[in-house]
Amino acid sequence: MSAGNGSAARGPKRLVVYLMAGRETPALVETVVEAGADIVELGFPFSDPLADGPVIRRAAERALADGMRTAACLDCLARSRERVKVPLVPMTYSALLEAHGWERFAADAQAAGASSLIVADLPADERPQLRRVQLVAPTSTDERLRLAAETSDGWLYLVTVAGTTGPRAGLSAALPTLVERARAVTSVPLYAGFGIATPEHARAAAALVDGVVVGSAAITAAETGREALRQLVVSLRAALDTASG
Repeated sequence: MSAGNGSAARGPKRLVVYLMAGRETPALVETVVEAGADIVELGFPFSDPLADGPVIRRAAERALADGMRTAACLDCLARSRERVKVPLVPMTYSALLEAHGWERFAADAQAAGASSLIVADLPADERPQLRRVQLVAPTSTDERLRLAAETSDGWLYLVTVAGTTGPRAGLSAALPTLVERARAVTSVPLYAGFGIATPEHARAAAALVDGVVVGSAAITAAETGREALRQLVVSLRAALDTASG
């Protein structure tokens, strides 16, 4: 599996859009890709999502109430893969893989069309055989950052804040230092997420990193409807293309 390489810092910027797995999600995946998303993160809901803020937490609760357990999420992934060719990356938590079986989950996800995985609460030094996109935060030590970069699949996920997902008023002041520390130890593409919700956020982040991840804002737009989601992704795509120019 590979999550798909990003570009060099001065090249085209990658847009990653997070959506929660659900009955209607494959159609939403198609919408965001047509609007300009390069990669889609597909949230597999979990009952205690420690990294997720209120928007994604509520989306997970709705998905679970609608019966989106692991088998249904894998089916959602497979149906999404039928519609698009871009990388699809399930994002979830260790307990879900533990319950399903670590190797079985990796195999089933790959068979359903996953390009990689994100396991939000799995430290970089655990389960090294599980290929996945690693996350680092402003609180990560230099040793942890280096290990995560060495083992990350395709790109390194920079968590811009010490906290949960969700929109903020502006781009995190901690991001420039985190980018500088990461660039000092790795040449892999750096994508920033958590708190990036607007074209202005995306454009500012793209001056520093190779791509951005937009989650809560995409979930909120999707709740309004496919057209609202499409418009959000189009605006983010335009902002990133401007930053690349």
